[in-house]
Amino acid sequence: MVDAEMLEERIRQGVDGVSHLVVRDLTGTKDHWEALIVSEAFAGKTPIEQHQMVYEALGELMAGPVHALALKTYSPESWAQQEG
Repeated sequence: MVDAEMLEERIRQGVDGVSHLVVRDLTGTKDHWEALIVSEAFAGKTPIEQHQMVYEALGELMAGPVHALALKTYSPESWAQQEG
């Protein structure tokens, strides 16, 4: 099993320019997660490309310990529009 801190660390190490990150266990079983990520690295990328970057950062965790991951990814500019 993984915990939120491990996921946060892997995301911050694997995705450059993360300015906001919230990881939440959706079921209490530590295998169904939700992550909200704001990163400069997402600028100009499609949502699919952004999600692929996160999956790559999590690596082998996606092949077992993490059964499901709901992603909300934003560049700083698109996050500012969400917040506004």
